[in-house]
Amino acid sequence: MFSKVRLLPGIGPGQREWGVAAVGLAIALASSPAAAQGMGEAEASSGTNAALVRPERPTLASSAKLADLHRESSSSEVKHVAHWVAHSGDNGGRPYMIIDKVNARVFVFDAGGALQGADPALLGMVRGDDTAEGIGDLKLAAIRPQDRTTPAGRYVASLDRDLHGREILWIDYDSALALHRVAKGQPSERRAQRLDSASSDDNRISYGCINVPVDFYEEVVSPAFTNTNGIVYILPEMTTARELFGSYDVDVDMPEDVPTLP
Repeated sequence: MFSKVRLLPGIGPGQREWGVAAVGLAIALASSPAAAQGMGEAEASSGTNAALVRPERPTLASSAKLADLHRESSSSEVKHVAHWVAHSGDNGGRPYMIIDKVNARVFVFDAGGALQGADPALLGMVRGDDTAEGIGDLKLAAIRPQDRTTPAGRYVASLDRDLHGREILWIDYDSALALHRVAKGQPSERRAQRLDSASSDDNRISYGCINVPVDFYEEVVSPAFTNTNGIVYILPEMTTARELFGSYDVDVDMPEDVPTLP
């Protein structure tokens, strides 16, 4: 987690047009003052929350514009949201990111829905889709283990810098939630090894922020969000994307040899 920093007005992350709040879930997680302690978690985000009313959509849409996943292995929920965003234009012509908490993976798409890259991620150590009230104002050491979640939701995110001058992707300022290069953390946490492991079961270690490999951040995330804000969809694990985002199915004929994660 990182300490909160001032963001330029009008492009701040955390401008949640809708999402978890729509279904009674809270938003974001992370703790800000922690970065000032040098604890390595980069967490923060900013902006205003504004409700967005969307027209009703059909349950199934055919002859659709689809996201291009480039045959990347992904879960059915990732495919569902990726194609829905491409078909509906929910991203508003901006790049978008899907964070699959269940499988601990991050997918980055350009504004047209073409996959730019995907990689494993480290997430909050506790499963859950909401965040504790006031968590963004706490120091890392003050965050209770049961509150260290990565919250689900739809966020407007943009690049900025933490108090140490390191670039991060701010997702939600009020709860100090960000995506950043993997933090060193404590040696016993073995963060780099967790990212390299074949299983996603050991990827729950952060205070709530999303940690990704350094190369993935610098070669995929940073270029995708440079000079623009974008939309981050953090998929829920306690409910479905349809319930959280109000998304709908898009008729897709997938090749049989494209793997689908659980």
